[in-house]
Parts: sequence; C-alpha cells; structure tokens
Amino acid sequence: MYHSKIAGLGYYVPENRVTNDDLSKIIDTNDEWIQERTGIQERRHITKGDGNTTTTMGVKAAKIAIERSGVAKEDIDFVIFATLSPDYYFPGPGVLVQRDLGLNTVGALDVRNQCSGFVYALSIADQYIKTGMYKNILIIGSEVHSTGLDMTTRGRGVSVIFGDGAGAAVLSREEDLSKGILSTHLHSEGQYAEELIVKAPGMGGRWVTDIIADNDPNDESYFPYMNGQFVFKNAVVRFSEVIMEGLKASNLEVSDIDMLIPHQANLRISQFIQQKFKLTDDQVYNNIQKYGNTTAASIPIALTEAWEQGKIKSGDTVVLAAFGSGFTWGSAVIKW
Repeated sequence: MYHSKIAGLGYYVPENRVTNDDLSKIIDTNDEWIQERTGIQERRHITKGDGNTTTTMGVKAAKIAIERSGVAKEDIDFVIFATLSPDYYFPGPGVLVQRDLGLNTVGALDVRNQCSGFVYALSIADQYIKTGMYKNILIIGSEVHSTGLDMTTRGRGVSVIFGDGAGAAVLSREEDLSKGILSTHLHSEGQYAEELIVKAPGMGGRWVTDIIADNDPNDESYFPYMNGQFVFKNAVVRFSEVIMEGLKASNLEVSDIDMLIPHQANLRISQFIQQKFKLTDDQVYNNIQKYGNTTAASIPIALTEAWEQGKIKSGDTVVLAAFGSGFTWGSAVIKW
C-alpha cells in the first residue's frame, strides 16, 4: 500500500478580465450588488479567436504541473479530467489532453461532478495510486462558462458568478505513509439535482430533434438555473460535515489545519465556514474575488496560487472541500 502526493501544480486563466462594472454595461446590475452577494469583483472570460477551450486551457495548466512535478510525460500513467463544460458532447476532454500532450496510450477518464469534480478526481487518482495500479496520474479541472451564460438581465442572478479557467495536478506515489493524501470523502444527494442544473441539451426529456424543431429563442433550459438560497443553506452544512469527516478519519483536529482550500462558490460561504471553525485569514485561501466561480477548476487554481505564494509548506496539513450541483460534495486531507 502506498500514499499519493501532489508532485506538481499549475493553472491557467484567460487574459480577458471582466469586472463587475463591465457587466453593468450589458446587464442591469452593479458592483455593490454583486460583491455584497458573492464577494466577486472580476472574473476571466475567454474571447472569440483566442484559442481557449476547456481542453486547451487544461493542457496549458497541465504542462506547468508536469514540469513542476519533475515527472516525464512518458511516465504519466493515467489522465482524469473534471469539467461540466467539455469541448464536445462526446468524446470527453480527457482523450483530447492525451492527444495534445503527446502522452502514451494511457487511459483517460472524464468526471462530471461539477463544483466537486476536482475532489472526486483527486479521490479516484488517490485510490489508483494507493493500490499500486498507477504511479503518476494527471488530474485536470477546467471550465469555459462564459459561452454558455445568459448575459442579459434575465440571467444576472447566475451569470455574474461564473468565470473561465483551468487547474492541474500531478499525483505521484509516496512511500512515506505519514505524507500525502491521508483521506478523501465523497457524497451525493440526488433528490436536489434540479436545484442547480442545466437541463439542455439532454436526452432525458427533450431530444435534440425536438430542440431543433422548437427553435425557441426564449428557451431558458440551455442556461444554468440555481436556487441560490437553497444551495447556500445546504452548502454551509455539507462543507462543515465533510471537513470534520476528513479530520476525524485522519485523527486530526480543526486546530491542525494549516490551510483550508474551499471550492470558490461564494465568498460568503467561505467566510461562514472560516468563522464557524475559528480559522484565521492565513488558514483559508480565497481567490473568488478575481476569478469568480470556476467550478471544477476553482480548487486546483486556488491550491496552486496558495502554494506559489508560499502559504503551503512541507509538513502542512491542507484540507480541500467542495460542494455543488448534484448535489455532490467531498473533502480531502493532505499532509504536504
């Protein structure tokens, strides 16, 4: 039995900054309204012709993570790609990454768990490495939201929240069982699936032929729907539960947390959790202010930034936690 460790991290975000004031020019909103409810000041959006897609951004983040890991790309055994915004309906972006990075014909797995996708991917990779099946696994979380949002006043409750970006990690075998990923914990509660959803295109209710035939410009099923207050109330409960679950399984206390990286869903959620656990500003890393909610990319982007800034050091206990559509949620406890 082995442990797995994060050997390398990387992220990429588009150059195009979109501030709250920028949005106020096309949507009936303002900076104060957005910041009060979400904490977001700006986000990154791709622009037409800049070459950015969910896959290409993931590849850019992956190249940085691989270089930092010291692992040769020929030694990558497996690819796991978490996203809700794939380039194609199928195939998923995992195989596109395998192609674009020039990897060996290794397996490629796509994870569709939205905001908790990276934690799910990390947990899957951890199990593969623990059992000895693989030695080095590339994990990517990448999203392009901007091209699928209702950028009108009708959609302002959701569209001001999301941004584009990608983060990546290389997980490698660690023989010192006191280091690396100590535990991961995953949950779902599908009875609330419709509280945070994009319904179309989907094969469950409306066939593609129906959508084409209707050609309805007022069809909102293509755009994200979120019952904001309901999601918030569930998120703060599940965040707390799954963090404590991870600490207990790892024989740790809240006081042992050196860095908490929460999914960047809403700054108010992160602040609620920080206050509940009595953590200092130095123990929680937030960057939603400048990137918005990048769903599956948010944790690896924040984790990479925190590490780059020297906020995560050898020997630190790092906790990752996420909650999102599905409802799905999860946590990971890591001894750096």
